[in-house]
Amino acid sequence: MSSLAARHRRDRIMTGAMIVAVLVAIIPLGFILADVIVKGAGQLSASFFTQPEPFVATASGGGFGAGIRGTIKMVALGSVVSVPIGVLAAVYLSEYDPRGPLATVVRFFADVMTGIPSIFVGIFVFTAIVLVTHSFSSWAGGLALGILMLPIIVRTSEEALRLVPGALREAALALGVRRWRTIVSVILPTALPGITTGVLLAIARAAGETAPLLLTAFGNQLLAGWGSFNGPEAALTLEIFANSRSPFPAQQARAWTGALVLILGILVLSLIARAVVARRARGAR
Repeated sequence: MSSLAARHRRDRIMTGAMIVAVLVAIIPLGFILADVIVKGAGQLSASFFTQPEPFVATASGGGFGAGIRGTIKMVALGSVVSVPIGVLAAVYLSEYDPRGPLATVVRFFADVMTGIPSIFVGIFVFTAIVLVTHSFSSWAGGLALGILMLPIIVRTSEEALRLVPGALREAALALGVRRWRTIVSVILPTALPGITTGVLLAIARAAGETAPLLLTAFGNQLLAGWGSFNGPEAALTLEIFANSRSPFPAQQARAWTGALVLILGILVLSLIARAVVARRARGAR
């Protein structure tokens, strides 16, 4: 009985410690969100999403339409580059040669790239793309973001695939299904929620990056078209950065609103992806 009581006591202590740790993490985040909402909601309007930033620094109104459009374009380009490569690499690491020398090298570089400062990626793309083409561009910015997204997608997708029960693989293979068919029809759909979470984490990091875009997209106050990928491109984070450093209240207010829009954009994207995954899971059952 004393041993059972001690285990219950340790369980209560650890549960309390976990709750305290969660509160320590959530309370500062709540204060940050509240501050952003209070300072950024005042400038939030439909025109903020469609109008470019005024050329006069002291002018009020306008918006970050150019930055929002540029961020969407470059994150989309980065996703096109990183998501297929990352998921395919994760499939190889999990299903084909998990303990081989190539898998070890890939995991090592993925871990190293996860912690590398983003400015180094910007310098690499600046040297490899911008100096060669003699122009800043959405292509260069999207490639930089894709490189930053790739290691996150590889590692999170591999972990999601490894969590798929081995019995599912064995059942499919026992029925004579080819390995590639088992991966496409059984393993990937089962691991889809985890893979989606990893992709969202990568998109959230890419959407919040500023340093690599300073050297690749450079920024542009003009509202470029959706089909224009050549030439300097604005980004939401670049406009937030530039306006937050301004001494003028109008630009500071736009920076707070831009930060709020960035947070809301990631939240809406996460909710949509979760809803799609949940609906697909219900349909599979």
